[in-house]
Amino acid sequence: MTDHLVNTSKFLSLILRHAPEKIGLVLDAQGWADIGQLLAQAAQHGRRFSREQLEDVVARDSKTRYAISADGLRIRANQGHSLAAVDIGLLPATPPAMLYHGTASRFVAAIQMSGLLPGSRNHVHLSANRATAVAVGARHGKPVVLTVNAAAMQAQGHVFYVSDNGVWLTQAVPQAFIGFP
Repeated sequence: MTDHLVNTSKFLSLILRHAPEKIGLVLDAQGWADIGQLLAQAAQHGRRFSREQLEDVVARDSKTRYAISADGLRIRANQGHSLAAVDIGLLPATPPAMLYHGTASRFVAAIQMSGLLPGSRNHVHLSANRATAVAVGARHGKPVVLTVNAAAMQAQGHVFYVSDNGVWLTQAVPQAFIGFP
């Protein structure tokens, strides 16, 4: 992606996941924003980009972070929200027996004490494959991949969801279900 596309993607992530109020944008209860309003409000706040550039960011994002509604009028982030008022309406799903969580080595001791917590987000993010977890962990330092016994968690009543882009979500992962290297 070009620098402009990367910068626009980071801006969208901030606005659609965490702080729509920074540009006076309102998301509905499922996290959708009107595209025309997003473009106008962004421009008023010094972040001018076209509908075509927006669609290019959505189409070229390797992690499929964003979705445009079927009618083409709205956009939202597929997951990663820190806004308590947003519920993207995912239905509970049966996860694979094992899921993975990528983190940086400096966080392992805290995870061993407290388990995986969502922090400022609404859910803990997990992946169905080790390679994705390595890539996620590498963004924050020396990567460490933790295994999560999702089958045992679900058997004990923990609920899982899978976002439109394949990220597995759950409220928290207690330490007892985590495998450390």
